Amino acid sequence: MVLSLLAVGAAAAAGYVLSSRGDGGADTGSRSKANLGARIVDRSEIPDGATIVDASSDRFSEIPGARRAIRRAVRNDAREEWAHVTLDRDGAWSIVDAVRSSLPYYDGSDAEYNGVYVRHGDRIVLLDAIGWARLERPRH
Repeated sequence: MVLSLLAVGAAAAAGYVLSSRGDGGADTGSRSKANLGARIVDRSEIPDGATIVDASSDRFSEIPGARRAIRRAVRNDAREEWAHVTLDRDGAWSIVDAVRSSLPYYDGSDAEYNGVYVRHGDRIVLLDAIGWARLERPRH
């Protein structure tokens, strides 16, 4: 699990560096993507220091795709697999920042999951986001 988190983190960091390189818009076709993932967790999986946010919180209305990912996880009873919503548009990277800065993001260690713990009815959903940018320019 730690190795996969490191790989995702490295890819996210590379995407961030590339998206913020500020080359004056030479690559106008370059857009960033954000992937919001959500899955249902058992109450025993909630770390002691994690804050649980109610799904009805207004904070989620400011993050495109967040409520959709949460509803998708609940609808599909996603416990083993993550329910994903991918956004491909200008500024998608800011969605990752919003999840991590405007919500009580839990940065887990070892066997704990990173993300925002959300109460949706009688279930707890874990929401997380990663982002990336195109790594190569088109040849034409």
